[in-house]
Amino acid sequence: MSPAGVYSDFALYRSLQFAAPEAIRGIIMSRVLASLSAAALLALAAAPTSALAGCYNCYAPPPCVTCYQQQVVPPQYRTYNETVMVTPGRRIAHRTPARYETVMVPKTVMVEPEGVQYEDVPPQYATVQRTEMVAPARAYMVPVRPRCGNCGW
Repeated sequence: MSPAGVYSDFALYRSLQFAAPEAIRGIIMSRVLASLSAAALLALAAAPTSALAGCYNCYAPPPCVTCYQQQVVPPQYRTYNETVMVTPGRRIAHRTPARYETVMVPKTVMVEPEGVQYEDVPPQYATVQRTEMVAPARAYMVPVRPRCGNCGW
């Protein structure tokens, strides 16, 4: 180390003796953060990844033995026929009024009394096709042959 470097460190030390504690803490924290970020950057650059090994679009553990790829199975549906009632059965009442006839000039006689006749209408049914989900969509991991350059595959 050169004498100029020792002097500059000593001058920094002397100036920090009279500085406020917050300023000292800020300088120390900035140096610590700078060194930690540099170390993290070097660790990320040096770490082998599956993308660098040639295993693209898959998850591979660090030794790159097998790559796993996500497979998605779509949902499963089934169609079935169901009989539904379109209109319910009903009963319609038909009323018939009483019938009168004139027998003699001043006299009117009831020939037939009023009545009610019922008509039964049966219910109407139709067949409808319905679709229901049998199994929802699911995803699972499938091992695939890796294309790794550094593990011999």
